[in-house]
Amino acid sequence: MVTTTYSLLKSTITPQKLVQRGKERGYQAIGIADTNVLYAVVDFYHAAQSAGIHPLIGMRAKLSMGVNVYTTLLYARSQAGYRQLMRLSTKLMTNDDQDSLDFNDLAKLASDLDVIILPDAALLSTEPRAILGDLSKLTSLLADQLYLGITLSLADTEQKLVQQLAAQAQIQLVATPNVRYLDQDDYFANQVLMSIGKGQQISNPLQVAKAKGNDYLYPEDVLEQEYVAAGLQDAVANTQKIADECQLQLHFQSPVLPEFPTPAGKDRAQYLRELCLEGLRHRQPAPGVKVSDYQQRLNYELSIIHQMGFDDYFLIVWDVMHYIHQAKITTGPGRGSAAGSLVAYALAITDVDPLQYHLLFERFLNPERAQMPDIDLDIPDNRRQEVLEYVHQRYGHDHVAQIITFGTLAARQVIRDVGRVFGLPDYRLEQFVDILRSFGPGKQQLATVIQQSQPLRNLMADDPLNALLIQVAEKLEGLPRHYSTHAAGVVLSAKPLLDVVPLQQGNDPAGLLMTQFEKGTVEALGLLKMDFLGLRNLSIMDDALKIIHQTAPDFDITKIALDDPQTMRLFQQAATDGIFQFESAGIRRTLKQLSPTSFEDIVAVNALYRPGPMENIPTFLARRHGQEAVQLPDPSLQSILGPTYGILVYQEQVMQVASVMAGFTMGQADLLRRAMSKKKQATMASMKQRFIKGAVHNGYSQAVAEQTFAYIDRFANYGFNRSHAVAYSKMAFEMAFLKAHYTGAFYTALLSIEPNFDKEKQHFSAAKSLGVKILPPNINQSESAFSLKNGAIVTGFTMIKGMRRDFMEAIVQTRAEQPYQSLPDFVQRIDSRFKKAKLIEPLIYVGAFDGLGYNRAEMIDGLQGLIESSEFSFQSADLQPVIEQRNEYPLTYRLAKEREYLGLYISGHPVSQYAALRPQLRASASDQLRPQQRASVILMVNQVRRINTKKTHEPMAFVQGSDEKGTLEVTIFPQYLRRCDAFLKPRAILVFTGNTEMRNGKLQLLVRSCVPIEKVIEQNTNQPRQRWVIRLADQKAATQGKEFIAQLSRKTTGDIPVVLYDVHLRTATRQPDSCNLPADDRTRQLLNHYFGNNNVVLQAL
Repeated sequence: MVTTTYSLLKSTITPQKLVQRGKERGYQAIGIADTNVLYAVVDFYHAAQSAGIHPLIGMRAKLSMGVNVYTTLLYARSQAGYRQLMRLSTKLMTNDDQDSLDFNDLAKLASDLDVIILPDAALLSTEPRAILGDLSKLTSLLADQLYLGITLSLADTEQKLVQQLAAQAQIQLVATPNVRYLDQDDYFANQVLMSIGKGQQISNPLQVAKAKGNDYLYPEDVLEQEYVAAGLQDAVANTQKIADECQLQLHFQSPVLPEFPTPAGKDRAQYLRELCLEGLRHRQPAPGVKVSDYQQRLNYELSIIHQMGFDDYFLIVWDVMHYIHQAKITTGPGRGSAAGSLVAYALAITDVDPLQYHLLFERFLNPERAQMPDIDLDIPDNRRQEVLEYVHQRYGHDHVAQIITFGTLAARQVIRDVGRVFGLPDYRLEQFVDILRSFGPGKQQLATVIQQSQPLRNLMADDPLNALLIQVAEKLEGLPRHYSTHAAGVVLSAKPLLDVVPLQQGNDPAGLLMTQFEKGTVEALGLLKMDFLGLRNLSIMDDALKIIHQTAPDFDITKIALDDPQTMRLFQQAATDGIFQFESAGIRRTLKQLSPTSFEDIVAVNALYRPGPMENIPTFLARRHGQEAVQLPDPSLQSILGPTYGILVYQEQVMQVASVMAGFTMGQADLLRRAMSKKKQATMASMKQRFIKGAVHNGYSQAVAEQTFAYIDRFANYGFNRSHAVAYSKMAFEMAFLKAHYTGAFYTALLSIEPNFDKEKQHFSAAKSLGVKILPPNINQSESAFSLKNGAIVTGFTMIKGMRRDFMEAIVQTRAEQPYQSLPDFVQRIDSRFKKAKLIEPLIYVGAFDGLGYNRAEMIDGLQGLIESSEFSFQSADLQPVIEQRNEYPLTYRLAKEREYLGLYISGHPVSQYAALRPQLRASASDQLRPQQRASVILMVNQVRRINTKKTHEPMAFVQGSDEKGTLEVTIFPQYLRRCDAFLKPRAILVFTGNTEMRNGKLQLLVRSCVPIEKVIEQNTNQPRQRWVIRLADQKAATQGKEFIAQLSRKTTGDIPVVLYDVHLRTATRQPDSCNLPADDRTRQLLNHYFGNNNVVLQAL
């Protein structure tokens, strides 16, 4: 009786390790039984078959017999028994009101099951007469399929009771050792795992960890000897009897497609052809492509699809896409290799013409390799539910299900979980987690980190509890922690799903079921898996298009020109924030370096900016800009490799080279591509011989053939799927087109859907910099989400922290009758549920009632009186409280409240109040700065990050500052931080002065000084305006004086302008602001020394 780790958080035993250890310990058959579920079945079955161990497939479940509840093990004797097991598991996992089986369940679904009643505490505490009555009833149903389990952990009296019950009921005993972990030393780790599941702590873990358990996998001979010694040899013999009875063979097969219901019973292949021909009639041929080329390609693809038996598959996908189009749900142009299919294009499954972009059908569906086609559908994530409900309704509840997936105890999670069981505070656990973070964003294996991290080893050596934490975490790492729904996968079945897989209730609002097996397993069992991927970017496009269609109903995003100059300019400028696939700093840097001039350039960047392929970016750029010669293995490959400057950017190029040079069919070429990408050495060796032989046969020399094969072998692993790159680049271009031509609609949708608050703030700044006006929440204009009204974006109520959805809906619904006239009018009319100061005050503070007769201070002061009197106001106007006049809150307070409730400033910015000082201070706004200039800028400090330099270990700082125009990254090196550090407080407003430069594609200010704005104002108020006037009295001063001033200004920081008067030319020239100097004694001494005491004057203005 083995419980696996798929009885979540109750066992440390994985199916693979169970089989491995079981074989080592002499077992010829092993049975598993998890509580109510069959999650582990297929993994265990495969592992056992591979190891030559006979697998027994079972399940643990409660059985209610009136008032008595027993724990049972149910084992499948055959395929029919396995189907019964699946139905029983499904019943338990789809009915929230049922946590146990009853007699009627067994009567219907136990004819091919062996049933074992376990001797647990519930049985042992039940009146023996009642037990015998229940056993008699079960025996009449199950006969010799019923057993009574017995374990050696029972006390002598308990063992005797079980033996007496078996004898009196004439039921066979069977050995049922309870196995929850593999080795004695795993006892403590298993206790920790169960404590994680229960949310409990273990007191004194160092002491408890010394304990050894008995519920481990004993060697088979030792276990048998102990049962025999206890006089239970018959119980041991019956384990073999059950093993002999349970002869289940699981069946794996290629997916069996549901038959698509064609109109009037039409032949499905013919119906598919008709749909394709009709679809092509609505498609415009690409420039330079003949209609006959489309017809020839269509005939070829349809013949392959029919030959491979996939007519139904394409009809099913078409049917879903047809619904999506009819429901006016925005879809992507395609995903993956499916964009290489003309059939998919004709059926409007994709929106990429494979002939126009030279995409290969065989990359998608290879007639020389048995495979299911894989068409993933991209849909807006906020409308995915509609599609699931359609599929559910179309194919039936019993034939459609979502797919389970398991979240595991990854390294960081398991450390936190084990640490909480140990009662360790979060700050101690973060020490471990920080070390893991230092290894990068991917998943880390604890064993690797221990080996490579001295700081982690130091922590373990410092405290035995730390060492125990890591030891236990290593044992639990990778075990399943919880289940969830696969983000995209849905399975369809020709016959009821319950004939193939066990099911459970999913998390879907429409009530879709969920498989108990993961995606690879459901496909192996013959189910059709389809992926409906919810993309946030498509939700943005979908919402933006709805806004656009209000004023431009005929606009069709799929018809835009993919060489639109305004859109191309965004890519050239790398202004691609908010654009699918092109948002990261790295890809934007590549865009700037490349400066794309065509859609093909954008596709190439999309393909190259991936792990692996990006190693080719420097070479690609150098060749593109003529800085490096393009090299080809052979001139005959110019048409294939020329467009990418001799670099294999796309996987399809490997196939084309093999076809042109070696005469491979495209199917054979695809097999070569796969072998190269997966580094299948044996396959590659035979294909290399075939490639060289074919190339020589086609007139190439042996040397050229070998050189070319080596060339494509070197680059093949870096090639990217061109079909996918074209499709996703088209989606990116479409989004960029909306940003370029419908900026307000684009940002309205983007702000409404963006889940990341920091990015939302960036989008606010970007939208404003593009001239889009963003208005604060308005009680008479705001919707729940952001909205576009009269060309301006109105902030939605959802932006206000703590705003209840039902309150938002009530505001909009009530004002539909008539706009709110004032705060008193609002309080009077809104539903009494919402007449609470804590709900209404945030609306006042963010400015939602501005312009309705009162300032914010007056409304806050008068709000409580309005609420208290609102229920009486209908009866007498005299009862309406008077809102007393008072001064408005200071700007800084109003903005602080906006930030408190909105997270950012909308109606203004704290720096705005100093904008008029910029000319006087010779300061720039953040959006006016350019690289390689000396500048001053007034910024509010948002964030400060201090680090120590690697060389001197001195502190330096990275500051993120902002003004009303945007944000700016500021770097302060140690020698300047000493003078600035005291001022660097969040929300402090400082004047930063320094030099600008580009770093990692972003403009930064390298600061030489920073001064609080108040101090600067005080200095400029108390001191008269001045300027340095310097006479250039001799030849040296006239020829070198200007350079001396420039050098001096680079060593000092000041705001006093310099005027040079040439006495010979009688001309006065004011030097650039970058040459401004301070008005201090040290500067006067330096100037006097160089130009002469009588030639330097600090002149008041």
